[in-house]
Amino acid sequence: MQEILNKIEDFHGHIGPYVIIGYKMGEISKSKLGEDPFSKKAIVWTGNETPLSCIIDGIQLSSGCTLGKGNIIVRNDKIPKVQFITKDGKTLDIILKKNIHDEIEINVNMKNMKNYSKTIYKKTNHELFEII
Repeated sequence: MQEILNKIEDFHGHIGPYVIIGYKMGEISKSKLGEDPFSKKAIVWTGNETPLSCIIDGIQLSSGCTLGKGNIIVRNDKIPKVQFITKDGKTLDIILKKNIHDEIEINVNMKNMKNYSKTIYKKTNHELFEII
C-alpha cells in the first residue's frame, strides 16, 4: 500500500481521498477492460474544481487515460463519476457511492486528510462504488 501511496503523492503532490478514489477507478478499468491505455477513453464528470477534480489525477495515473493523450474528457457536472469506453464500444461506469462522498465532505479536513485517505484506500471497491 505505501508504495502506491508514494507513487500517487509523487504524481499529485499530496495524498487526499479523491485522488485515491480516482486511482481505484482507473485500477478497476484496467481489470475489467484491459491494461492498454490506448484502447479506451475516459469521460469524467467531476469538473475542474478541487477537491473533486483530484479524481482526474488518480484516473490518469492508474488507467493511463490522460489529457496529454487526449483520451480523457472532463465534464463540469461536479459528479464523482467516470465512464470508460473501449474502442469496440464496451462501457464501464464507476460512480462513487453517495454515502462515501457525503462522509468525505463532512469529515475530511487538512489535519486528518492523509490518514483518512489511507482508510479510503483500504475500502473495497464494493464499499466505495456503484460499478455498471
